[in-house]
Amino acid sequence: MSSLVIKDLHVSIGDKEIIRGLSLEIPKGEVHAVMGPNGSGKSTLSKAIGGHPDYTITSGEVLLDGENIIGMEPDVRARKGLFLAFQYPMEIPGVSNANFLRAAVQARLPEGEELEATEFYAAMYEKMDFLEIPRTFTSRSVNEGFSGGEKKRNEILQMAMLEPRYAILDETDSGLDIDALKIVSNGVNALRGPNLGVLLITHYQRLLDYIVPDYVHVMVAGRIVQSGGKELALELEEKGYDFIREGIEESASAVL
Repeated sequence: MSSLVIKDLHVSIGDKEIIRGLSLEIPKGEVHAVMGPNGSGKSTLSKAIGGHPDYTITSGEVLLDGENIIGMEPDVRARKGLFLAFQYPMEIPGVSNANFLRAAVQARLPEGEELEATEFYAAMYEKMDFLEIPRTFTSRSVNEGFSGGEKKRNEILQMAMLEPRYAILDETDSGLDIDALKIVSNGVNALRGPNLGVLLITHYQRLLDYIVPDYVHVMVAGRIVQSGGKELALELEEKGYDFIREGIEESASAVL
């Protein structure tokens, strides 16, 4: 089965190990949510998979449809079908949204093949309308002066245009009001399908009311400590993360 597989991953920042032997598999066609308390390593996981230079993978594998992408440059990972939506999208002054998206889509094409401008703009406008992004945004610099919701919608627009095989959404709900959350969620749900696997990283259950996951995984101290269906997210909302920590401590005591 086609899938994004993380095997016994260890990730450090400087001398500090953050991810400590994490394993996870996200098949195409499924949405997997990773939840966990602050400091559990959720964003570190997303950035390490994406190839951020500040995060060192000391051991383990990240397999994209069977191919280990560790060591590849971020742009190579992206061209192979990986997409990362940032918790805090960067502003790029002087580069318009239209030119940014056109260059990104062009980079995915085989060498020597040129992007047809009319088809590109027709596809972009169709997706902008669905995400309720004004067409005037095409001439604005990427994310410059955008609200939190506009930045996140712009990330989903990029995802829609690039059509990745696997998407990692790092706290897409961060900083969104309820209206923006619904619009962004509708965009993600519209892109769901058999050709896309999604790793959805979030701190709160509310996002999962709109993007219902196939599986929920709980991350604590750099490891996946519990997995289950969407009901697990509701249990976390009700009980918090303490009951997970208590279960880990009880299991450790039983072993000793």
